[in-house]
Order: sequence, then C-alpha cells, then structure tokens
Amino acid sequence: MYDHDPALSLRNVAVSYRRRAGILQWAQYWALKDISFDVYHGETLGIIGRNGVGKSTLLRVLAGIIAPDGGEIDINDCRVSLLSLQVGFIPHLTGRQNAILSGMLLGLHRREIERRMDEIVAFSELEEFIDEPVRSYSMGMRARLGFSVAFQSDPDVLLVDEVLGVGDMAFRKKSSEAMRERIRSNKTVVLVSHGPQTVLDLCDRVIWIDGGRTRLAGSPKQVLEQYTAQQNKARLRALPG
Repeated sequence: MYDHDPALSLRNVAVSYRRRAGILQWAQYWALKDISFDVYHGETLGIIGRNGVGKSTLLRVLAGIIAPDGGEIDINDCRVSLLSLQVGFIPHLTGRQNAILSGMLLGLHRREIERRMDEIVAFSELEEFIDEPVRSYSMGMRARLGFSVAFQSDPDVLLVDEVLGVGDMAFRKKSSEAMRERIRSNKTVVLVSHGPQTVLDLCDRVIWIDGGRTRLAGSPKQVLEQYTAQQNKARLRALPG
C-alpha cells in the first residue's frame, strides 16, 4: 500500500520541439500539451499510450533531463533517476572502468560503486571479461553490464522505460525478475510499459497519455479496459472497406 503523500507532482506540463517542415522551414511540435498527475511515495505508477504520444519525453522531464516549456513540476526533495543502460560507456575503456564511470553518471559515489563491483560483475556474468575493453563486447554483453550497473542506483523515485529484460534469453529472465522484485519492494516507481499483463501485475495506478494529454487516470483494470477498447476501435476503423 502506498503513502498518500506525493513524491512528485505535475501540473499542466507541456514540452515542445522544433522539427523540420520543409527546406529552411521549422515547425513547433508539442510532444506534451497538458499533463497533470501526482506520484505517491511507495506506489508504482504505470504510464501507457500509443507509440509517439510522449511517454519517454515525460520520463525525461521527470528525471530533470529536459525542462518543460509550460506547467510546473514539484519533486518534493526526492532524488529521481531514470534507469538507463550503457550510460557513459566508452569503447576503449574496460568494463570495470565503464562500470565506475556509468555508475557515477547515475549518481553513485565512486567508493560505493567499487564496494558493489563484485556484485555488478557477478550479476552481469562478465567475470572473465570485466577487465577487457568494452569495444570487444557483444551487444548482449554491453546490455548485461549496463543493466547490472544501472540496477545499483537506489533513488527515491525510479523511472523505468520498458527495461524489464535485456541481453540473451537467460539474462532477460534474470534481469526481468530482479526489476520486478525491486518494483514490488515498496519503492516509488514510474513505469512505462506496452505490456498489459506487466501493468496489471506491477502497478497500483495507471495514467493513459493520449495526444500529449492525460486522458485517464485510475486503477490498472479500469484504465486498461478503456485503452484496449479504444485501440480495438482504431484498428477496426483502419481496416479497408
């Protein structure tokens, strides 16, 4: 059960980008137009919506990576972190060196990363390769190291953008379960997901984003039912004839 004391509050948040509209012409595109909701201490809040409606932009706003062009955000003295893989990876540095650098970019102190290094190496299953340059790693190996470092971050509010499984099949299962255990452990989490079952299993509430606005907020079952119905109608309208 979560605390009804907001960790984050958004009021009428809007974000715009410039995008090319022709030769030497640019147009203003509003990725987010009017987003308002609270995130409460101890809850897992799901964010759903079609591709391109601004879900990832919203997480970057919450993480402080980009500033909104309108509205207000109150983080209430919380440390917020976006779970990102391979942050700061430099090809000619070793896996160990990249783990330290990436961890520091995620807000961890160097001494803390070094103290957790054995755990990072063991979880990533890179014991034989941790002191080899990252340029020699496969994409799967990089993903395993990236997840293992990012998972050490322990912010007040954790933002997760569809990162419930990376690497090969065996590691995807392990990393997915580790992430689910983190979410279930009374952490404050904002989770973007396209998987209805993931949302039902893990989220206390769900926000449906559509057209850059908050379309609906409520229980996972309630919101998913209406979202699915709307998606089915859209697919029927798109059928020929």
